[in-house]
Amino acid sequence: MPHWEILSGSVQGPAKARNQDWYDTDAPADDTLVLAVADGHGSAAYTRSHLGARFAVDVFIRCGRAFAERARAPEDLRRLRHAAGHWLPREIVRDWQEEVRRHLRDHPSADASDDSKAFRPYGTTLLGAVLVPGLFAAWQLGDGDLMIVEADGSVGAPLAPAEPELGDETESLCAPRAWELMRVHWAPVADPDRMPRCVTLSTDGLSKSFAAQEGFVQFVRELGERLDTVGTDAIREALPGWLAHAGGYSGDDTTVVAAWRPPAVRERETGDPRERLRQEPAPPHAAPPESAQPQDAPHPHETEN
Repeated sequence: MPHWEILSGSVQGPAKARNQDWYDTDAPADDTLVLAVADGHGSAAYTRSHLGARFAVDVFIRCGRAFAERARAPEDLRRLRHAAGHWLPREIVRDWQEEVRRHLRDHPSADASDDSKAFRPYGTTLLGAVLVPGLFAAWQLGDGDLMIVEADGSVGAPLAPAEPELGDETESLCAPRAWELMRVHWAPVADPDRMPRCVTLSTDGLSKSFAAQEGFVQFVRELGERLDTVGTDAIREALPGWLAHAGGYSGDDTTVVAAWRPPAVRERETGDPRERLRQEPAPPHAAPPESAQPQDAPHPHETEN
């Protein structure tokens, strides 16, 4: 069976003219996974940011697949880590800029000849991850959330900035030398049993729907627990409603990609715990955990991302 099961979805913010988010996944092998989400800025200066987000995700999936192939082959980890911290960010930015230039050739703008201005309308964030046997690596530029449910059930946010960004401004792929702004998570995993049980990538429309960060962390923790309890089908059916509910609070486009390692993969020696659960019918519409209901959240408001 595949080592990972994927859930994903995206909903347009209630006050938005279009959904500026984009996401994709790729599983070139049962034990290899590449995930990406992007959030186009969407305000008046970023008229083509929905395209920039799509270009960013397409580029990351392509570059991430190449990195995954390299990571699966025997290689000095120091060289691989250098590639993660230096080669891949530059490759992503370079390829994204080339996608923008290609689009501008077919759809020119007044600033098409000036790179310092031509990229700005396509401005977007980017969040991506690569998981292969023995390694979990991730990259982030701008806002959004990478959340991990570890093997022991604890929840972490390894790419959270040291200081929260102010207001609605965020770092962007359209920034000069954007590769220098990219944060990198590097986590070799020698013991397969210590691989995360659940990884989520989401745009900030999800986390902003909670009154406090603790509520968002609890939502991720309970998502991992529910996946273990009822499996992916019930959660996949409920996910669009959860995202729409969150978007109603944040007022923003809301996108999430979740990768879950089933108990059958995590606990091969003890059998599949879901066999016991199959004796009990799963609810036709799984309700979100109580802590997933945003409490005292701010009213929906205009945001740049």
